[in-house]
Amino acid sequence: MDRLRTKFLGKEMSSPLVLPAGVLDISFSSYKSASENGAGLITTKSLTAESRTGHKGPVVTEVEGGMLNCMGLCNPGIEEGVLEIERFRKYSNAPVNVSIFATDEFAFAELAKKVNDTKADFLELNLSCPNVMDEFGVPLSASEKVVTGIISRVKSVSTLPVIAKLSPNVTSFTKIASAAAEAGADALCMINTLGPGIDIDIETGMPVLYNITGGLSGPALKPIALRLIYECRKAGLTLPIIGMGGIITGEDAVQMLMAGADLVGVGTGVYYRGPEIFGKINKEISDFLERKAIDSVGSVNRIV
Repeated sequence: MDRLRTKFLGKEMSSPLVLPAGVLDISFSSYKSASENGAGLITTKSLTAESRTGHKGPVVTEVEGGMLNCMGLCNPGIEEGVLEIERFRKYSNAPVNVSIFATDEFAFAELAKKVNDTKADFLELNLSCPNVMDEFGVPLSASEKVVTGIISRVKSVSTLPVIAKLSPNVTSFTKIASAAAEAGADALCMINTLGPGIDIDIETGMPVLYNITGGLSGPALKPIALRLIYECRKAGLTLPIIGMGGIITGEDAVQMLMAGADLVGVGTGVYYRGPEIFGKINKEISDFLERKAIDSVGSVNRIV
């Protein structure tokens, strides 16, 4: 029996692990590598209508408990981005989740239409990027009204299941998550990076990041991600959840499942344990399941 196999929104997956948006580059070879190393679901970088170069470097710095990044949504644009899915499909049938970013419901809907005719399996709405606040202001998911408008508009045109990626930088996370569910989201992805935050080089007296601020990812996020997922389940939300934030080991992944996640995203962990991290975590999850005589990841008991 393969204890790691699971199903998400009707799609069979070889493992519960997800490559989140923005972790690797946009090329099909990166997707192929992550899939071969054990990721059950591949997410593209967040694609915009036109290509974006992102922010000037340095855009990443390691801090105590994690990393700060201000990539700035660098991507080749929707047209080129979806072509990489076609190339990836020549090597793998692993489910693909296309992430998109825009500034209003109409622009999101136009991007969604361009994904309809691809070989993607899911559509993820990035409503939560914190490292472009200098350009676009607070995350879109800070407003129930905005979340409702975007998801409703996208659902009216999309032929794919819609996943809403939410930000922890809000005053009432469960209200935002509930608004996303009521608007028709098929699943939730939580959480994006926290912040933004600042790191300072005391020798130069300057911020380390060129953009000054960046979103915090890594182990420091895990307790917050676990708590927000738990609160959503406690509030009665039944939508499938992709949980992420500080996942480095199999133990971390099992905690995420116990908090109420259905799948587990591994992002910053790739920098800590290399691209082989997916296989390593899969083995650690399998060892736990075997030790506890649990048939599958879907049978892990939740704390709610």
